[in-house]
Amino acid sequence: MERKDVAKELKWRVTDIFPSDEAWEKEFKEIETLYGNYDFSVFKGKLGNKEDLLACFSLNDTISRRLEKVYLYAHLRHDEDVRVAQYTSANAQVGALISKIFAQFSFIEPELTSLDESVLQGFIADPDFSAYEYRLRKIASSKSHVLSEAEERLLTLGGDVMRDFRSVFAMLDNANLNLPKATLHGEEVQMSHGLYGVALRSLNGEERKEWFKKYYGAYIKLIDAIAQTYASNVKKDVFYRTVRNYDSCLAMAMDNEDVDIKVYERLVETVHAHLPTLHEYISLRKKVTGMEEQHMYDIFVPLVDNAEIKMPFEEAYELVIEGLAPLGKEYQALLRKGKDEGWIDVCENEGKRSGAYSSGVYDTHPYVLLNYQETTNDIFTVAHEMGHSLHTYKSNETQPYAKADYTIFLAEIASTVNEVLLLKHLYKKYEDKNIKKYLLNYYMDSIRSTLFRQTQFAEFEQIAHAKADAGEALTKESLNAVYYQLNKDYYGEGIIHDEEIAYEWARIPHFYNSFYVYKYATGIISAISIVKRILTEGQPAVDDYFKFLSSGGKTDPVTILKQAGVDLTTKAPFEAAMQEFKDTLEEFKSLL
Repeated sequence: MERKDVAKELKWRVTDIFPSDEAWEKEFKEIETLYGNYDFSVFKGKLGNKEDLLACFSLNDTISRRLEKVYLYAHLRHDEDVRVAQYTSANAQVGALISKIFAQFSFIEPELTSLDESVLQGFIADPDFSAYEYRLRKIASSKSHVLSEAEERLLTLGGDVMRDFRSVFAMLDNANLNLPKATLHGEEVQMSHGLYGVALRSLNGEERKEWFKKYYGAYIKLIDAIAQTYASNVKKDVFYRTVRNYDSCLAMAMDNEDVDIKVYERLVETVHAHLPTLHEYISLRKKVTGMEEQHMYDIFVPLVDNAEIKMPFEEAYELVIEGLAPLGKEYQALLRKGKDEGWIDVCENEGKRSGAYSSGVYDTHPYVLLNYQETTNDIFTVAHEMGHSLHTYKSNETQPYAKADYTIFLAEIASTVNEVLLLKHLYKKYEDKNIKKYLLNYYMDSIRSTLFRQTQFAEFEQIAHAKADAGEALTKESLNAVYYQLNKDYYGEGIIHDEEIAYEWARIPHFYNSFYVYKYATGIISAISIVKRILTEGQPAVDDYFKFLSSGGKTDPVTILKQAGVDLTTKAPFEAAMQEFKDTLEEFKSLL
């Protein structure tokens, strides 16, 4: 279906950002004219003066807000149909202008860190700086890691070059992978990343095996280039942690989000302690499916057949609203507002970007990209992406611009709360035993893939960076050995650890955004505790959850999360998530 054939009510309302391409072009040129060559040096050496610092921060905010809007418009238009060169060019133009302008702001942090502690603390205590208080506190605490103005500017200007490892991998992963054809549902088709996930859910074991072997075979052919690319990406992290004077790459990553490194360490430690429960689940899968041998390509096969919940988008959206009733009438009203006021782009069309996401900036409502199909998974995707959007909406509504943007550490919590609440609602709603088993299987696989698997990835990153920090060369052999051993540790003896699985690290794009994946695990851990509290305590817990949704990035993320009743500095939420997995497993077994 071409985009012009999609019903208007199923498209997002991009004209809420700019009414036309011409209006976008006018704004872009005005920003470029005003700030592309602006002399930001007028603030240099004056940031110890209150009025000058406030003026500098205010100008920074003004430019950021205007750039965000031109970026969002170009980004959304591009994703509507990636074949349109006009919007590809617009995206590139905005990216270049952003880099150019913000390189000129690189003097701010070095200059502020050079101020006397008493001056910084005076600004922090001054009510006129209330919107910037957390930013200033972070700057004050980062003194030992901020370089000189000239050095910071060089690092900023070199940002695109240092990020190119992600682009190199993307090119290898998409343009150079040369996936062959394989059999799916009895027909020979061209393999793709998207179809690989479909094939591994096929009930035909020979097809799953064929896809697994051929898919990893393509990566094995490129493994020398991929290994070098990933090793260089890790070296880049080592470079930054060295010049910024951190003890480790992990310490640098955690400090950047103002999260105690103990959260990461506790995650890995707790998951390891509860791996026997995952091993039990993997062994149960073999028993339920009746396989003589269970391979790594068999763990995505659904344990329950013909139990999908399928419905058109309109019905699915109403089901999501119904399932999220525990969050209250205000939350449900916001869900309706999003659907009625053009937040959501629903249908797949020719050239449209695949997948789903939520995106938004301070001066617009959020936007959600879907490619909705009538599957259970897509119903959960609707709940997930609207969780992101309402988190953004409440934070932007409540916080000043400088404090509205929440960190990635918090980003996956609201979305996962919605998924868990919806699942528990559906489990109660449907009496059919097969649907109940399907939902429990769905939940266990979500926890396996989001908590256990992402922690496995996180541990791989931790080990790889530690090796590089110690001066050890990262080779395809050493990386494969680390990953293969982790796979054996995580999945146990109830499965055959096919030799190809040693190469799985080589196909994970998130590894080029180092120490990102663990946040998926802490996200679902936090969501499980939040949902449990909402369902047991009712309105007081909902009120606390809304405080969390409305907090943006006003302080460190662990403190923000505590408002919702989750303290990741303690063992309680980690243990609660492990217990939830175990209880779900027992419930599933009781229905067999």
